[in-house]
Amino acid sequence: QVQLVESGGGSVQAGGSLRLSCAVTGGTLSTLTVTWFRQAPGNEREFVATVPWTSGGTFYADSVKGRFTISRDDTESAVYLQMTDLRPEDTAVYYCAADPSVMASMYPGEANHFNTWGQGTQVTVSS
Repeated sequence: QVQLVESGGGSVQAGGSLRLSCAVTGGTLSTLTVTWFRQAPGNEREFVATVPWTSGGTFYADSVKGRFTISRDDTESAVYLQMTDLRPEDTAVYYCAADPSVMASMYPGEANHFNTWGQGTQVTVSS
């Protein structure tokens, strides 16, 4: 059974950087689509960035494009989210999610296609 553990969250000032990690166990990372989502208080969970296993590409929400970079290391069985130029509006709990299904790879920004979630890591950006 695939399990995900996020780490790397914290508190930074605007303009700062953080690197989130999503450790994947119980499954083969190369066969999983892994997506980062985030949820701020009072808001719905939203798509941040993804690495579908079928495409080999990376995709980002417009709000983070050019500032965040998602990467995967199949040998380390981990997915990373490098976040730079952080803004107060990036404050949220960040979750990684993984799924082997074709639907998840085709629609990697839609949370309902993911069956496995991590516990989340808090990111707080102060102005």
